[in-house]
Amino acid sequence: MSARENILRRLRTTSTTVPALPDVANWYSSHRRNEDVTQRVTRLRTALEAVHTEVHDTTFTKWPDLLLSIAAKKDLRNLLIGTETPHGSKLEALQPNKLKLVRYEHAIESWRDQLFDEIDASLTSSRSAIAETGTLILWPDAAEPRLMSLVPHIHFVLLDVTKIHADFHSAMSAENWKDTLPTNALLISSPSKTADIQQTLAYGAHGPRELVVLLCHADGGNV
Repeated sequence: MSARENILRRLRTTSTTVPALPDVANWYSSHRRNEDVTQRVTRLRTALEAVHTEVHDTTFTKWPDLLLSIAAKKDLRNLLIGTETPHGSKLEALQPNKLKLVRYEHAIESWRDQLFDEIDASLTSSRSAIAETGTLILWPDAAEPRLMSLVPHIHFVLLDVTKIHADFHSAMSAENWKDTLPTNALLISSPSKTADIQQTLAYGAHGPRELVVLLCHADGGNV
């Protein structure tokens, strides 16, 4: 029997039975913590603050005033907001006189230099978050493009605390990622940082040097 015939014989006699896939959902269900929203908020905050992220508690009504206060303390000249977003419109309604609001409403080719050289900070919403890893989930779209969370030195993120999932599997399952995953999904767990040069940690090398998370609680709570 030639080598070729031997190889073909072995291929024909090899079992084609597909091994059973692991029951991932059952594993996560049996290992998942039994915790409420407050406990997930605490876990998320602990993980984010451990990696140099600034976290603030606020409400859906109070967050604009808090953001403007933080912006003033950081001496920000301007803030990039999305196009026709509810949170952007809420800030515009306040007409802040010490912070210029800049809408992201032009193709990048027409204002690249301004975006990279003149924009101090940006504000985006978030889809949800993961308590286990201290991760924010963003799904960029035409109203809030990817560059909003990549280019400005400071990135403000609004997060509804009721949308904090226990782990990544919970997030994917609850939000039906298998059928609705966008072209670009972002998982952000800290400000941009690197230690490539002499193992010295530096922030802002490949993205925002500051990440500011505004945890939005229901109005009327103890915030």
